[in-house]
Amino acid sequence: MKKLLTMASLLVVASLMLTACGGGGSTATDLLGLIKERGYILISTDPNYEPQSFLNTEGSRPSDTKCPSDALTTAEMQGFDVDVAIAVGDALGVETCFATPGWDTLTAGNWADKWDMSVGSMTITTDRQKVLDFSVPYYYTPAVVAVLADSEYQTLEDLAGQAICAGVSTTYESWLNGADIGLPASSIYAKPPSGITVVPLESDQECAQALAAGRTDFAAYSTSATVVNANIAAGISVRQLGSAVYSEDLAAAFDKSSTLPTASLIAEVNKIFEKMHGDGTLTAISTKWFSEDLTQAPK
Repeated sequence: MKKLLTMASLLVVASLMLTACGGGGSTATDLLGLIKERGYILISTDPNYEPQSFLNTEGSRPSDTKCPSDALTTAEMQGFDVDVAIAVGDALGVETCFATPGWDTLTAGNWADKWDMSVGSMTITTDRQKVLDFSVPYYYTPAVVAVLADSEYQTLEDLAGQAICAGVSTTYESWLNGADIGLPASSIYAKPPSGITVVPLESDQECAQALAAGRTDFAAYSTSATVVNANIAAGISVRQLGSAVYSEDLAAAFDKSSTLPTASLIAEVNKIFEKMHGDGTLTAISTKWFSEDLTQAPK
């Protein structure tokens, strides 16, 4: 009897493990098959990265959604990345759902099958390629430094010896620290100011919000030009300091450690992005959210 009970216990544990990994009776042999089988794709993005992705406070969760209870629906999110993610789901013939893990968790890889892919304005870097696979880029943004509108700083060099904020585990933080950010030399236009202290926050958007709230332990922040423009449009009294410091190629990301193979999903997403580039869909989404076309590679 004891042996039978032990065997039964092992079977229960094995069943739970299969369910946790997305197995749960699925006959899918790869991640794309699983996504189509269950009828939704779970895409990670940032809920506080306007205009790329942010919560829609006026949206309400539909009653007929297939999204997991701990995921957000398309009605509850908005932004450029959100629209791109929805287009991916539509092209696959499934509902798009959103997970919102921390950026450092996302870039570290080893997602434990908690979401399927990322559409979160992630820069392709050599370090990230060690743990993540990337699609073709779907847009490109200039990285910049911003300060309060009434500050005394007029050039990047004026910030020497000051504290500058950046989102944790972002290329902005790496650049400020003088690290190799894993981009082609031709994409890097400037070095960080000398003698600076880096203040990391959960996201670079929070840097601007902290400055607006009166925080004084840093004088500037580094982020994309799109975020600075959105900050200004939202009434935050900041300005871009000088020109771009480097250029980012932004792509969808996939976990190399996924339990199910991701090659077919990556190939399908590449086809979707290439079609969206070709037919003007990405240009239209970019113009909607950024008032300019950021989907063409810088020359």
